[in-house]
Amino acid sequence: MICWLIWATTPISTEGTMGKMVVTILSAVAQAERLRILERTNEGRQEAKAKGVKFGRKPTVDKAKVRLLREQGVGATEIAKQLNIGRSTVYKALTD
Repeated sequence: MICWLIWATTPISTEGTMGKMVVTILSAVAQAERLRILERTNEGRQEAKAKGVKFGRKPTVDKAKVRLLREQGVGATEIAKQLNIGRSTVYKALTD
């Protein structure tokens, strides 16, 4: 598939050998910039971890309460209803 791109405001054309070279150079610059953005992002993330910043979603399930209800003999379905969570979440909280 051949695709040509012609700018209306500036005399830059992607036709021919020179056009292919221009597109190749522009794509190489874009790729290099993207890699640099990723590097800066990773550096910032590592600095934040070193400072003790926690990533990810905050826990919404009180695992201690799930265990307490389970120790009282309450079943998983009833725990899920009382705490307004899924039954699979109850099982996951009990295994963690």
